[in-house]
Amino acid sequence: MTPVRDAQPPVVTAWSDIGCPWASLALHTLRATAAERGREVLIDHRAFPLELFNRQPTPKHIVDAEVVMLGAHRPELGWRLWDAPAWEYPSSVLPALEAVQAAKAPEVGGLRGSDQLDAGLRKAFYAEHRCIAIHSVILDIAETCPDVDARALEAALARGAGRREVYEQWHEAQGPQIQGSPHFFADGGYAAHNPGATYVFTGDLYNGGFPRLDHYDAGWAGALLDSLAAERVSDGSGPETA
Repeated sequence: MTPVRDAQPPVVTAWSDIGCPWASLALHTLRATAAERGREVLIDHRAFPLELFNRQPTPKHIVDAEVVMLGAHRPELGWRLWDAPAWEYPSSVLPALEAVQAAKAPEVGGLRGSDQLDAGLRKAFYAEHRCIAIHSVILDIAETCPDVDARALEAALARGAGRREVYEQWHEAQGPQIQGSPHFFADGGYAAHNPGATYVFTGDLYNGGFPRLDHYDAGWAGALLDSLAAERVSDGSGPETA
């Protein structure tokens, strides 16, 4: 079902890292649920750059363990263990995070274009095994996004657009309100860190431990969309039916 483009669609703020499988699952769930309902939701992406927090690239063995666990639980994601050459594995996702921020500019793509680019970058990393640290790859993905002007994005990145925003968001994310990747916020006081997931870590992931997903309730996304529809009705900005 093609989502309806409302004049003022609801906005969800999503703090995340593109290299975080948990965030990629949550964003896929929200987008898929909105598409199934034929509704549009705008996602305002904010960077939660794990490599800046941890002062190192996110270890591949941790990402691999989470990809196997989440990909097996939700096969519709289409994820696979990395099978491209090892030297093509991105050691940084900061260029991709910066591009998503740069794409927010109205002349580049706005929130719609930025979200399309974010989704494309995640698919390229988890399913297609492309090196999303490389600007040429980022721009190739931008070319596939209907609402992104890839040439405008290229010019913006050449000026350094997006880098300041990523670092400002990193500093903001060090406060107590934002608990990790992913963390979602929306009108009506909605706030949820890693929604829908019930999980534990069986030991230290840096020293042989594993993540274990006990349950994933995708219904969180529908509940969020319902609450946003109700919020719009109550403030008079939307129709009475979602």
